Amino acid sequence: MIEPTYERTAQLLEAELGDELVALDAAAGNCFGFNAVAASVWRYLEQPRTLTELHTALLAEYDVDAEQCGQELRELLADLTEQGLVRRVA
Repeated sequence: MIEPTYERTAQLLEAELGDELVALDAAAGNCFGFNAVAASVWRYLEQPRTLTELHTALLAEYDVDAEQCGQELRELLADLTEQGLVRRVA
């Protein structure tokens, strides 16, 4: 089985507010707010990353159970994909 890889599909204007990130898709006129974890994932996706790479990076950055991290990461990636901000490339 090929592991899913994700990449950004949108160029956003970004502003950091503490641990959070506010991003504007000027072309579509959409504004997004990322909490600390979502902002970390967005930063990691500056380059395409596999699900395992993202999971490993988050486990190193945050004190979280591996299973919970994986579940919430998959939910976040599904939401970002639905919003048109990232896509699954493999």
